[in-house]
Amino acid sequence: MGRTPDGPLLVLAERLGGHDTFLSGRLDLDGTNIPVRIMTLDDVTVLHPTDSGTLPALEAHWSGTLHLAHGLRPQKAPGDLESAAEAHGRVLAALEDAELRYALTFLSEATTREIRAARIAVIVSALPPARSAA
Repeated sequence: MGRTPDGPLLVLAERLGGHDTFLSGRLDLDGTNIPVRIMTLDDVTVLHPTDSGTLPALEAHWSGTLHLAHGLRPQKAPGDLESAAEAHGRVLAALEDAELRYALTFLSEATTREIRAARIAVIVSALPPARSAA
């Protein structure tokens, strides 16, 4: 367990794979239901309790059950990304759900129009080309 100025951080023994980072979930620790923010980094997953007042005293090694929300909402690509893909003859629909979520998160974190345009170019360049009907 680590600590930040915002409260404790709980490090999982194994990295949570197959899910996007910055998810919300619930951690069941000894019958206490704790809302957590899940941060999956390159080689570690960390839980940040959003209400650390409900966190029971923990040993160096603890055990609990992490509950993730079911039924991820399908994400729709924004119009500017769809238009750019079409204009360059690329297939946005070729992305798997996890790849699309990653690309849309990458795009949504752009802080300026210039950065957004550059990120759209990167995403579009990685898409497979559309097959021409010949």
